[in-house]
Amino acid sequence: MSQIDVILKEKVENLGAEADVIKVKRGYALNFLIPKGKAFEATPGNLKQIEALKQARAIREADELEAATKLANRLNKQRLKFELATGQGGKAFGSVTTKDIKNSLSETDRQFRDIDRKQIVLNKPIKSTGDFDVDIKIHQDVTATLKIKVLAVPTEQNDKTESSDS
Repeated sequence: MSQIDVILKEKVENLGAEADVIKVKRGYALNFLIPKGKAFEATPGNLKQIEALKQARAIREADELEAATKLANRLNKQRLKFELATGQGGKAFGSVTTKDIKNSLSETDRQFRDIDRKQIVLNKPIKSTGDFDVDIKIHQDVTATLKIKVLAVPTEQNDKTESSDS
């Protein structure tokens, strides 16, 4: 299979960012990247235009980093509370997962709706009460720490079963 060098005009998922010269399959370049305006062929004339693309890339990356830093500062100040139902002996029913954290963040502030649950670094669901620090990877260079408090709420089911036996 023949391959061709192309220069990306914009960020393309799993390929690269603007001004990257990459080698892709000829059909992918000619049938998708070039017609969609995402890339152009890496000819000697086009290679001279890379500087303008590199400047655009630097500006975009600086803007993304600034926005990520602002978002991280807001997240660092944020505090979330969750309630877990507990039974006899303090055993928790359920857990707090990345989906719960994302939903709670979305309800808290409109700006947090763009955070994907895959950005929330939680090795395993939280199944106990207490205070927890959860990292959120906003950007490859920016990570925020979210404070979470998990409270116990006793279930009344145990009380009802005991009273119905009498």
